[in-house]
Amino acid sequence: MTPDLMEAGAQRQAAAAARVAERGGSGGRQAGFSRPVRAGVPDFAHGVALYVEDLTVSFDGFKALNGLSLTIDVGELRCIIGPNGAGKTTMMDCITGKTRPDSGRVSFGSTLDLLSMSETQIAQCGVGRKFQKPTVYEPLTVLENLELALRADRGVAASLAWRLGPAEQDRLAELLALVHLTGEAHRPAGLLSHGQKQWLEIGMLLAQDPVLLLLDEPVAGMSDEETERTAELFLKLAGKHSLVVVEHDMHFVDQLTQGHRTVTVLHEGRVLAEGPLAKVQADPMVVEVYLGR
Repeated sequence: MTPDLMEAGAQRQAAAAARVAERGGSGGRQAGFSRPVRAGVPDFAHGVALYVEDLTVSFDGFKALNGLSLTIDVGELRCIIGPNGAGKTTMMDCITGKTRPDSGRVSFGSTLDLLSMSETQIAQCGVGRKFQKPTVYEPLTVLENLELALRADRGVAASLAWRLGPAEQDRLAELLALVHLTGEAHRPAGLLSHGQKQWLEIGMLLAQDPVLLLLDEPVAGMSDEETERTAELFLKLAGKHSLVVVEHDMHFVDQLTQGHRTVTVLHEGRVLAEGPLAKVQADPMVVEVYLGR
């Protein structure tokens, strides 16, 4: 979840506290969106959403990233795989402003230098991140969580006075259907299954209409049915959004790549192999350091 829903979410949850208490709901975790901070407009004229160039990050002498370079095209669905410690999470941390690299560049489109921007600015220029553990307001209903995400795009003060219009109601209905939660709209988020909470958080990110979505092990802990439906969701999003999916489930990766999309394998902080899934699975180095384990 983006880091900037804190103010709007806290005020909305405080306003709803009495109603939530009557329902007997339990406390939820805070996560956020807030007023957009525009540090410029990204330029995607070259068809590239994200440039990562020669990125290096060291922690106490250990190189988490070691000259990592890759590009993600506009509308592309890219799967990132690799062993634990390969640098996958650190890469996402650098893209979203959580970690500052020792050297290298990260650009959103050809114009925005993400390394010069705050986490909030990065989120609001069109980069959304989904962590492995779902982060939603558990006492609020599914619909209220999605409404909160729509409200927050208008800033904290404006969101408190904002009222849903027909266009926003249609958007909420669209999001509910997209993330398979139409039948759960009035259910407290805390009562959803793990997979449904994952879908809800994705819906909250989509309410902000991001260009780029970073998704960290999105099907971990899901049932087989939930995994299948998540693959269907991501395939629907591809083309409308750029998706970077970090995942260990090779069956899920196969579902997403459909034999032709690019898979990037990271090892020791750099790209070890890249290409269609069948190609990287046949690479002796990939088998040795990852798939053969």
